Amino acid sequence: MPDELKGFGGGLNATLIHPVVLVIMLSTILLLLLLPQKYRIVPLLLCIFSVPQGQQFYIAGVHWYVIRVVILSGLISLLFSKRKSSRSQLADRFNFIDRAFLVYVLCEASATLMRNMSTPALLNQVGFLIDYLGAYFLIRRLIKDEADVHIAIKCLAVIAAIQGIEMVREQIVGVNMFGMLGGVRLYPELRNDHLRSTGVFQHTLTAGTIGGTLVPLFLLLWKRAKATWIALVGLAGCTLMTITSHSSTPLLAYAFSFLGLAFWPIRNNMRFVRWAIVIFLIVLNFTMKAPVWFVIAHVDLTGGSSGWHRAELIDQFFRHFKEWWLLGTDNTDSWGFDMWDAQNQYVQVGDQGGLLALVWFIAMISHCYKRLGLARKSAKSNSQKWGIWCLGATLLATCSGFFGVNYFDQSRVVWFLLLAIICCMTAKVSSTPAVQITRPLVEWSPIADPVRIEGTA
Repeated sequence: MPDELKGFGGGLNATLIHPVVLVIMLSTILLLLLLPQKYRIVPLLLCIFSVPQGQQFYIAGVHWYVIRVVILSGLISLLFSKRKSSRSQLADRFNFIDRAFLVYVLCEASATLMRNMSTPALLNQVGFLIDYLGAYFLIRRLIKDEADVHIAIKCLAVIAAIQGIEMVREQIVGVNMFGMLGGVRLYPELRNDHLRSTGVFQHTLTAGTIGGTLVPLFLLLWKRAKATWIALVGLAGCTLMTITSHSSTPLLAYAFSFLGLAFWPIRNNMRFVRWAIVIFLIVLNFTMKAPVWFVIAHVDLTGGSSGWHRAELIDQFFRHFKEWWLLGTDNTDSWGFDMWDAQNQYVQVGDQGGLLALVWFIAMISHCYKRLGLARKSAKSNSQKWGIWCLGATLLATCSGFFGVNYFDQSRVVWFLLLAIICCMTAKVSSTPAVQITRPLVEWSPIADPVRIEGTA
């Protein structure tokens, strides 16, 4: 994430608050305080994906972004909430995913402060912590049971439809409606004679990639919540978002969504698939003239992709290990042409937080797969297993998208929501006493070697 988006001072396309945005913000704050906790996720998500990231107001020398104010208001609203249930108590438990997220974010903030010991840097990282820890734990608190999950996904379907329609409108009119509010580009980027729509997002990559990763969630909604029409609306919206972004990374994320779903018929033989992928990559690495990650350089689905930049970024990331492993680095622009543009989530985490942050980030993803595997194995019906599988496919699409983009705007909220949904939907199995499980369980993961577990996580 660019530093200017992390803290109170400065910001990408920062613009003083528009009157319409002020009304949206005040209405959202009021709803967060008055609505039952079960429905607070709706105004929260609608506001975040209706207000450009750059919208902010300036008080006492500090830039307060609207989305950040809404997050703080949501946290305050939790003080007035007393909703409890046996299932919500399980979902609320502080688990390994929460710990890993907390540690990786704190590592990133601490490393940045150690590299830049100053008051502006401190304010910058306070804002970063609100954006990440505040938003993540607010969403974790709001997603307590399966009903909450369905409400959140239905809300995402509406958001995807709105963004999809607006991004198509950008293709026709050549003007971004959200850009009229300020805080996001007014005119879409033109590359190779194609307009690249952005919607409310800061960049076409984040807009399209979010669209590409949402497909399995809407299929989960279709099967589990009997919400066929809203699921179809969401699918249409995310497809339009992916196509109108005119970028390879969103198209690949979209393809990986269906690839993850396509493995469903052979779900009991994924161990063989995983090892086949590992062996294939090893053989490919020894037969190629360049490291295996330079396969990315040959991926161009739109005729104007930056596949070489993505591959070179990973290559330079390994070559300059000594520069970033301890406390990260702010000097990636010296690695080569355009290396300052770290459009790779894994590289970005390492650059900003060092090796420790990267290890915890990967451990968090790995544990998500482990919990999903345990949940699928213990599910009593194919419908429940399919729901868990859809979450795994969404995670697969997201992790594949991370190789071509880092989530530095509203897109990160979708990532937090996915983590919260995984924690909620796997809470029951993760709390099951070990004595109730009599045989080893194997985690579900189309990209990682399975971990055999005796009992429970």
